[in-house]
Amino acid sequence: MSCAYPAPAKLNLFLHIVGRRADGYHLLQSVFRLIDRSDTVHLELRDDGRVVRQGVLPGVPEDHDLTVRAARLLQAHAPAGAGVGIRLDKILPMGGGLGGGSSDAATVLLALNRLWQVDLPREALQKIALQLGADVPVFVFGQTAFAEGVGEILHPTSAPPAWYVVLTPPVQVPTAAIFAAPELTRSTPALKIAPFSAGMGRNDLQSVVVERYPEVVRHLEWLAQFGEARMTGSGACVFASFGTEEAAQGVLRQLPETMQGFVAQGLDRHPLYDFCAG
Repeated sequence: MSCAYPAPAKLNLFLHIVGRRADGYHLLQSVFRLIDRSDTVHLELRDDGRVVRQGVLPGVPEDHDLTVRAARLLQAHAPAGAGVGIRLDKILPMGGGLGGGSSDAATVLLALNRLWQVDLPREALQKIALQLGADVPVFVFGQTAFAEGVGEILHPTSAPPAWYVVLTPPVQVPTAAIFAAPELTRSTPALKIAPFSAGMGRNDLQSVVVERYPEVVRHLEWLAQFGEARMTGSGACVFASFGTEEAAQGVLRQLPETMQGFVAQGLDRHPLYDFCAG
């Protein structure tokens, strides 16, 4: 029997690079907001101790798949013989800055934490998530968050109700290359934690991406006709916030045929938030 679980996307409402560690990892500050646009993760429990990916994810070998790696990490805490088959229905673009792969992995951790009766508290699950990537812990954290460090220091915060028009340029932006760019600003002054206000901050990675990807520029310029448009993560997706679903849908209806996008509502909590304690 297979069960299906949502893996929601995220937006970085702002993203500042405030420094760099000696090991080369960048220090950042950001507000992460989950939205109700999701991949779907299908899990089928096995009793042979095997973690098996069902289906193909183009360009991602099974052993490199974050969902497979997540399940194998959690197996160390699971009863003997615990296994799972994993199948993904992907709608979130790869290389889009929406955190799809990280969210898929977090959903595997959250769901198997319950299905395998591991019952780890949230903080312990976040530590496992960090082994998979800097964006994975925020999906386990499961609520609007002010992030610091490399993205693993998370503080709950709030954001006003919002609907987002998200555009998906037809390019994949490699995160590592953008962070390695010599022209990247790495010295934005650090913010103190404060109540979130719409329009605050910027995305420090955006200026690097727009120099290299004309399609991102084209989508930003079109969306900027209707509100403050900015990029999420390291790109390529761009978004703008609206106070009502009607306003957001009105913008989306004007989208040129040469562009693709969607409307999504901001989430205060991950749909699987209650799958771990604490």
